[in-house]
Amino acid sequence: MKDTAINLLKILEEAPGPISGERIAEQLGVTRSAVWKQIRELRRLGYGISSSRTEGYRLESKTNRLLPYEIHKRLRTRFIGKQIRHFDSTASTSWIGKKLAAENDPANLHGMVIIAEEQTGGVGRLGRAWVSPAGGIWATIVLKPKVPFDHLFMITMAGSIAVARAIRKEYNISALIKWPNDIFIGDKKVAGLLLELAAEADTVHYALLGMGIDVNVALDDLSSNLRDTVTTLQEEVGREVDRVALLARILREFELRYQQLEDGEYDSIIREWKSLSLTLDHRVAITTVNKTFAGEAIDIDEHGALIIRKDNGKIERVIAGDCFQL
Repeated sequence: MKDTAINLLKILEEAPGPISGERIAEQLGVTRSAVWKQIRELRRLGYGISSSRTEGYRLESKTNRLLPYEIHKRLRTRFIGKQIRHFDSTASTSWIGKKLAAENDPANLHGMVIIAEEQTGGVGRLGRAWVSPAGGIWATIVLKPKVPFDHLFMITMAGSIAVARAIRKEYNISALIKWPNDIFIGDKKVAGLLLELAAEADTVHYALLGMGIDVNVALDDLSSNLRDTVTTLQEEVGREVDRVALLARILREFELRYQQLEDGEYDSIIREWKSLSLTLDHRVAITTVNKTFAGEAIDIDEHGALIIRKDNGKIERVIAGDCFQL
């Protein structure tokens, strides 16, 4: 939003009742016509604003969009989300992040959050398509990590913890983490994360942490092949939920864990991840590029690999692959 629209919105928010267009124009130092133009823009962005010839304008309801102005009011972070780019629709927030990092010094983008109301070309792990309709949270956090190269994978762990904790705190729902990067409620997936690195040798130019969360998405809007394995927060809570409150909570929770990483508190992150794990101490099937096998997930190591005790008793270390609960 432009500054004029933001300032007008603040006037409406602070007004004890209806306020005339003339008075708004005086406070903003603009014409009545300019006031009307900004009122139309705010309505387009989803704000419910009533108007009366005798009384003036009144803010009746907030927008349901993930607008930077609304997020910043609830954020309370030091650097995560201080810069926000918002799009009604884009192919991928990750693509936007890569473009911005190529055009700017990534250090100046550290903590930026890129948000789309919908993605038309969202991509998940292993290049799989990620369905991203309106109503979800589709976001990418741009980072210039000060984390040792061999611990960068823990950025994903920090993000997974943040999403699971935020869902638990906002809705009292037992969200758990399925290795390597999915968030589940019960036996259905509600969110996923993906870490992308731009690096050469041991130098990391930037990292992009993408997250996709099915929030206010109707199950009917998902393809039939997804409905048995995917859920949404709206479905679990039984009502439309406040996406702004949830995203602000996630960003606060993530900044806390990310700071732990930069401070070298790796054990704290691993312990918390284990406490939220859906995978550990369960029988699982693993599919990698080269093979498929089953066994019990008994641990994760300091590099984020899943440790499996196979049915023949041998121990297998899995760095990457698909994990299915049995």
